[in-house]
Amino acid sequence: MSTVRRPLVAVLVALAVIGSTAACAPEPTTHLLTGAAGAGSVAQDSTQESAPEAAAGGATSGVAAAAEDCADGRPAVASLDPEGNPEVTSGSTMAAIREHGALRVGVSADTLLMGSRDPFTGDIEGFDIDVARQIADAILGDPDKIEFRVITSGDRETVLAEHQVDIVTRAFTINCDRWENIAFSAEYYHAGQKLLVPSTSKVAGVDDLEGQRVCAPEGTTTLERLGGWEGVEAVPAATHTTCLVLFQQGEVDAITGDDTVLAGFAAQDPYAKVVGDAVSDEPYGVGIPADQPDMVRFVNGVLEDMIAGGQWEESYDRWLGDALGPAPAAPSPVYGRTP
Repeated sequence: MSTVRRPLVAVLVALAVIGSTAACAPEPTTHLLTGAAGAGSVAQDSTQESAPEAAAGGATSGVAAAAEDCADGRPAVASLDPEGNPEVTSGSTMAAIREHGALRVGVSADTLLMGSRDPFTGDIEGFDIDVARQIADAILGDPDKIEFRVITSGDRETVLAEHQVDIVTRAFTINCDRWENIAFSAEYYHAGQKLLVPSTSKVAGVDDLEGQRVCAPEGTTTLERLGGWEGVEAVPAATHTTCLVLFQQGEVDAITGDDTVLAGFAAQDPYAKVVGDAVSDEPYGVGIPADQPDMVRFVNGVLEDMIAGGQWEESYDRWLGDALGPAPAAPSPVYGRTP
């Protein structure tokens, strides 16, 4: 029988605070849409990773994406050239968003540092959210004109294919299979897959996991990769936070995921640590409906401006610097794909 390895203080306190905040906080300027896709999402607290692990994470963030070529012969990270400065032209996808009055964005509310709800203000914030705010500002002249749709990892392609949202900024790894159903911006952040284990564990990397139960969220490249690790029992869960609860209850021995996610978990749980070298390249892109190439070009122009204007580095320093070390060079965009 499994035993509780560590207290559930971090998760339970977050759940309690969010419940009280939702009941009494004034409605924020940014609208929030929830539903079945967002059920079970919770907020997390600020993170702090140990110095050695922070340095390792920082190195991972700056590595160039692995050269994965798709069926069309282009790298997975290749997107559409912005062809100049981002402009909202008559009859464009962006003009329709402007007419609607807000940018609809699929996000996480439980991925600390990237997209999580502040338990005191109720606002969703993080590096992914800053990217969405830059896009909203470029289209609508106001970074707060956003309607957030809280979704799970497994929802990301569906909400785009069904046009339930305009974009997804949710630690969304660009790969060839996903290009078959949706479109992506150029890469805006480079992560890598690592492990979260108990602080007393002797596991130092993937090679030490034989016989271990390892959790990863459903609908992620992380879970797909986990399924190929010999001698490891893959345990799928709805969200990263669900994995954390299972980990704290002793139902799983480790969590695997992007370093950006695990850094926050290690801060929440003093009995946990991030270990191992990155075993993957995880290039994050903005997810966009496949039938909106004008939006892809526009977003790529916004990302170029965000990097050139220093906002990318400012956002990294605010959300990820303490956990993952000094800001690496922003990913260089790769273009050449055609609609």
